[in-house]
Amino acid sequence: MNRERDPLVVGRVIGDVLDPFLKSIQLKVFYGNREVGNGWEFKPSVVVNQPRVDVGGNDLRTFYTLVMVDPDAPSPSSPSQREYLHWLVTDIPGSTNATFGQEVVCYESPRPTVGIHRYIFVLFQQLGRQTVYAPGWRLNFNTKDFAEIYNLGLPVSAVYFNCQRERGCGGRRST
Repeated sequence: MNRERDPLVVGRVIGDVLDPFLKSIQLKVFYGNREVGNGWEFKPSVVVNQPRVDVGGNDLRTFYTLVMVDPDAPSPSSPSQREYLHWLVTDIPGSTNATFGQEVVCYESPRPTVGIHRYIFVLFQQLGRQTVYAPGWRLNFNTKDFAEIYNLGLPVSAVYFNCQRERGCGGRRST
């Protein structure tokens, strides 16, 4: 895909969170029956519950790590908590979904308060089973450093969505 048209480049996922990589495994993320597409908008009320994540591949002996981060915390104009770790699942066998893996950091639903936030799902291939462990924090997590510590290399897939605070209907209620 042309680098200028790659949605991960356009959305600054490549650069802010990831180095350039070639997608080699299918990654599908669903909230309910709605699949996540790069740059698509999801409301916080839709992403409250942990998504279904399907991992491609055809070898149950190959394991993957899934990382979900918000690089725009607490606000896109001042991301002082970049990256906020929302979810971490390890030991996901190829050709299955995240429920077959080991959830090492439980899912925390997106709740942006200011601006439009990007929520990024990154998939890495592990060197072996039980080789990746939970970090001791969520704030200022760094996906690139995490991948380096556990010899994960470059991602094999990634997808992201946008989310912003839901607005009330405004005005006054009549009684």
